[in-house]
Amino acid sequence: MSTMTTMNNATDADSLRKAEWNVRTELAAAYRLVALFGWDDLVFTHLSARLPGPEHHFLINPYGLLFHEITASSLVKVDQDGQVVESGGLARVNPAGFTIHSAVHMGREDAGAVMHLHASDGVAVSAHKDGLLPLSQTAMLCLDHLCYHDYEGVALNLDERERLIRDLGDKSMMILRNHGVLTAGKDVAETFTYLYFLMKACEIQVKTQSCGPVYMPSEQAIQTTAEQSQQLGMASKLTWPALRRLLDSKNPGYAV
Repeated sequence: MSTMTTMNNATDADSLRKAEWNVRTELAAAYRLVALFGWDDLVFTHLSARLPGPEHHFLINPYGLLFHEITASSLVKVDQDGQVVESGGLARVNPAGFTIHSAVHMGREDAGAVMHLHASDGVAVSAHKDGLLPLSQTAMLCLDHLCYHDYEGVALNLDERERLIRDLGDKSMMILRNHGVLTAGKDVAETFTYLYFLMKACEIQVKTQSCGPVYMPSEQAIQTTAEQSQQLGMASKLTWPALRRLLDSKNPGYAV
């Protein structure tokens, strides 16, 4: 092997290591932000991210850590079958959690990150017969990105992956009926931004419906807002740096 080839291989490997660390840091930040917003569920639910490189490796939380404890180095690297490739301590992965995440990552090449929550307001809306209603501007910005998947039990059956991907289609937000919410995006920043909008819409709906009869916007307003929502993911360019600053002031230490 020539010296030049050796140098190029070393440079490529170094670039991959740096890229992986960046994804680790971003995903650890997202975990801690979920905890900061009060959306976590003890050690349950998961956020995952696809790693750069040809191996089809992903990062997910070690089963047993609370979300506010997650660090970049504690995240577990798994393959597409959920087998642990590398861990920084706890190596156990929740099989039900990975069923959902592997389905999206394997079925959608554009899904760089996937986030799934059991937060109360999201579950409440998932159990509402009408699902997410256009009761707020926030909800109307979500509707064109949203789809639904019926509950089949705890996600241990790998056969469910095909149905979940079918129901997800090309959407970025999903309400898992009687279960929770899920978002998928090109990277952690975009996926968390979708998650924030979806959770905020659910929170507003739960509060609104507790107040009595609701006022519905016109169909024209709903359609106009849907058209205006097409670049919603681009908001992450503004929201994510701000969210990282918020986290640095409230719960630093994730980037280790």
